[in-house]
Amino acid sequence: MKNILRLALIVTLGATIGFADLTTDQKLADFNQLAAMYAKRYGPYEWKRDVIGFDLFKVQPWLDRAAKTTNDLDFYELCIEYVSSLNDAHDVFTVRSNFQARLGFVVDIYDGTTLIDSITRSVLPADKYPFQIGDELVSIDGKTTADLLPGLLRYQIAANERSTRRLAAQLLTIRPQSSMPHAADIGDSATVVVRRQSGDLETYTVPWTKTGTALLGAGSPISPHVIQPVSRFGAAALFDPNATDEPDPDYLDTLKQLWNVKLPDSPVAVLNFGSLTPIYALPTGFKSRLGNTAGDEFVTGTFQAGGFTIGYIRIPSYAPSNTTNALRQFQTEIAFLQQNTDGLVIDEMRNPGGSVCYDEALVSYLVPGNWRPLGFALRATETWIARFASSLQTAKNQNAPQWMIDLFSSFLKAVQQAYSENRGMTGPLPLCTSTFDRPAAKDAGGNVIAYTKPLIVLTDEMSASGADAFPAMLQDAQRGPMVGWRTMGAGGNVIDVGATTYSGGNTRVTESLMIRKNPVITSDFPTAP
Repeated sequence: MKNILRLALIVTLGATIGFADLTTDQKLADFNQLAAMYAKRYGPYEWKRDVIGFDLFKVQPWLDRAAKTTNDLDFYELCIEYVSSLNDAHDVFTVRSNFQARLGFVVDIYDGTTLIDSITRSVLPADKYPFQIGDELVSIDGKTTADLLPGLLRYQIAANERSTRRLAAQLLTIRPQSSMPHAADIGDSATVVVRRQSGDLETYTVPWTKTGTALLGAGSPISPHVIQPVSRFGAAALFDPNATDEPDPDYLDTLKQLWNVKLPDSPVAVLNFGSLTPIYALPTGFKSRLGNTAGDEFVTGTFQAGGFTIGYIRIPSYAPSNTTNALRQFQTEIAFLQQNTDGLVIDEMRNPGGSVCYDEALVSYLVPGNWRPLGFALRATETWIARFASSLQTAKNQNAPQWMIDLFSSFLKAVQQAYSENRGMTGPLPLCTSTFDRPAAKDAGGNVIAYTKPLIVLTDEMSASGADAFPAMLQDAQRGPMVGWRTMGAGGNVIDVGATTYSGGNTRVTESLMIRKNPVITSDFPTAP
């Protein structure tokens, strides 16, 4: 009996220790670690400091606040607030939890009004919850959406204020603990007021559907780990449209990290975000070519307008499921559209980005003359020196093309030079070829096969990262007007890393800054490239 009691006491004490809150020293150590990582690696530091007035080096006020947090979840909230202060769509602090609560419908902001744009009828049957897509969400638990939104913005920072508010609106009805530490504090149901399209106000009690396991605290101190980004981009086809789907050579591993210009995956997504299907109905009489069968990477077709035949192509993301197949499809479609249309509409709305080299490959089919890709200014660290040195040697060992060896040599030299300076940044580097002078796409006979006729690009505030870069390159080439809203503003490559030792948080860090051909003049920011 004594042994059983002793065992029970040990188990009880172990459970208490396992779920005890972090000590103040552990919180301070973790926050210093998080801040140091950004101080060392964050590429746009000077831009953020000078333009939005946030200096990530000034950590003492944050450390003071960290010491005053009374539980681990509040400490996580502080880390999220610190990273969100960068106002960078790429950079986010998350916790390791799969808990999520949903109300069964999703909202977005349309013309300044929070409207329902999808409903899960298996959760909210129409006979009990008759509200419809297009109705307005007025309030939750007595608080209007206008009152609730400001408290949600820091969980969905997207640089562009319109983008941030729209993403944050998703959190009114979806609460993932990975980005909202106190999500598990939610009740079992919510009182929801909906304004129907008739103008009538209706009140419903809607259950929160909860899945996953709630995280109550950091638990026992754990060791950090690094999350290496998994490339979704087959690289061979980016340099040779006729390439086979062979595994990429090892020396490209470092470049793949630089090519990663994609928003982080999120349990919260805007309707049709990254989807092949456009958000709007296609024109009456639209003659479809691609977009209806498995394996189609684009939606393409033609329609008549004003006596002209207009081509259409939708690019859902810059991370295709099969790069080789995607580039072959794009080349085929551009050839058809060149012969059969008077102008072209390119739709990249709600595009989450992907690979910068895939961006460039598509641009080469849309600019009939020489053009300039974006350059990437890279925050120099000893890690990049080691990576480029290793990649250079591997490229030589694997008999890489000479231009690729020259590219790695130039990267290594640039990073070594910048590293010798105080927190140095390299100048703009071309990531996908050895030069900024890029020609139009050509066939095997050397003939230009790029589209030569007028075009426009449809963009919106839900287009991000690689979808910031694509229209920027076409705009720099003066290829045609951009139509819609300013894109999100997520520039530079990103990596995922384990951020804190004791609390086990993760973060994404932007390591570089996209540099355009010429300085851009806008009323929103200082003139800059």
